[in-house]
Parts: sequence; structure tokens; C-alpha cells
Amino acid sequence: MAFVKVLKTAAYFKRFQVARRRRREGKTDYYARRKMVRQDKNKFNNRKYRVVIRFTNKRCICQCVYATLRGDVVVAAAASNELSAFGITVGHKNYAAAYATGLLLARRVLKKFDLDEKFKGKEELDGEEYHVEDEENEQRPFKCILDVGLRRTCVGHRMWGALKGAVDGGLHIPHSTKNFPGFKQPEEKSQEGEYDAEAHKDRIFGNHVKEYMEMLQEEDPTKYEAHFSKFIAEGIDAEKMEDMYTEAHEKIRSDPTGEPAEKKEITYERDEDTVKASDGTEHVRSNKITLTQRKEKVAAKIAAAQAKMMEE
Repeated sequence: MAFVKVLKTAAYFKRFQVARRRRREGKTDYYARRKMVRQDKNKFNNRKYRVVIRFTNKRCICQCVYATLRGDVVVAAAASNELSAFGITVGHKNYAAAYATGLLLARRVLKKFDLDEKFKGKEELDGEEYHVEDEENEQRPFKCILDVGLRRTCVGHRMWGALKGAVDGGLHIPHSTKNFPGFKQPEEKSQEGEYDAEAHKDRIFGNHVKEYMEMLQEEDPTKYEAHFSKFIAEGIDAEKMEDMYTEAHEKIRSDPTGEPAEKKEITYERDEDTVKASDGTEHVRSNKITLTQRKEKVAAKIAAAQAKMMEE
């Protein structure tokens, strides 16, 4: 019988340290987070802002945050479902919606710090590379760094749409065009890549969705009605796509706060465990009982069960 070396000894388990909770859950890359959060000591506790971009199955979420010992503090946030107030009622998770969400976040952040008048951003959306720090201003622009989380930073991803929207909105986020749609890698290392701004502009205004709609409408009308049922219900066809996004960008720049949601004046009436609302809905909500009442309830159930057993 061969001897087996014991690797995990008692000393190993005594020194074993459990990983952080969000690392165990696979939610946070702490190697990347340390790099983004760490601040130079000579900057005297200045805040280091991050633009956090996340995607769910239904929407795009953008936040401007800074880290503290207690946790991250959100300065401003924007989600693509809020775009309904600006005229984009459908398609809240595509590239064009991500751009509009990033633009909305940028304008909200600058408005909160009273910088919206000083830094207008890029008003002509042509897809060209833009850096607000290149413009001549008396004040330095509001600087953030990009936080993409666990997403893989592949070329043409929707996160770059949100980044481009935030940059065009007036935020200073260090970046290059290498991952934008329309960038072509050089054939040789000594050469420089080519960036097609027109291709990026088509993505910003949803022309890729428009082309797909037109293709489906011609080749398979049944599939078109199934895939774009919400677009059809809202009365949006391929011809209205670009106008919808153009108008939304103008509305966001004029007033990024958006229209507040209407308050629903609903009253509730309780009948024991049933709660009836004035809009006709009903909900089951149990009444809270004291410890004495709970013990009495249990004793009554036991007595009822014993009586039933005696009868049998």
C-alpha cells in the first residue's frame, strides 16, 4: 500500500478563511472592485465615483455610486423602464435603450451637482468619438470610472451603448472606441484600427431593429406580429423608430427628472383576514395575535384532536 500525503492538515483548517459572501454567491469580482474603489491617501478621502451598468432580462440599470466603509452610496440612478415617460414605451433592453439610459443618468448626475448648464455634452449625435475633457471649460468635468461587474467586455455589447450615452451626456469617463460597434481591428499589429462612426450611430438610433422589423414584415408576417406585438400595440412601426429615439433624447436633455407617476388614491377596508381595496381587488392578510392567544389556539387544536380520537 502506497503512502498518501495529507495535504489538508489541522493547521490548514485552523487558518482557513471563508470567502466573502458576495464572492461565494458569485456576484462580486473583488479583485476588480479593489482596483476601482481604492483611493490615494493624498487625496484626503475624496469620493471616487463609478458608473455602474447592469442588465436584467427586462431592462438596463445605470447608477452613479461611490464607496464608503458602510457600503456604496448611490448619487443618481436611471433605469430603461423610466424611458416610457420620455416616449420610448417599448424595447427597453436593446442597444438604443441602453444609450438613452446612459444619457438620462448623465444629465441627472450633472443636474444634481448644478453642472448641467456648464457641461452640455455632445448635442449632435453622429457616433463620433467624444471626450468632454477636451473642451475648454473653467471647471474640470465630473469624472467617473466604468463598472461593468461580471459582464464580459466583448465588442459591440450593450454596455458600450450606456457608456456612450453617459459620455455624450457630459460625464468624463476614460474610454476608447475599440469596443464600440463599427470598430474594425487592424490586420497587423503595427497598423491602427478603423472606427466607423456611422455604424455606431445606426445602433444608437435602433436601425438594426428597424432593418429586422422590415425583413420580418416582408418574409414572415406571422412571426413579425408575434415578435413585435408590443410595438404594434403602441403604434410603432419601422419608419417611426428613429423619430422616437430622437424625440426622447431631446426630452431627456430638456428635463431629465421625467414626469412623476400619478398617485393611486386607493382605500382599504378590513374584514377579519380579508382586505378589500376600492379598486375591487382582495388580499388575504392575517391578523397579528399575542403569545397568549397563540397558546390558546394551539391548546384548542390539541383538545379538538384528542376529542376526535376518543370518538373513534
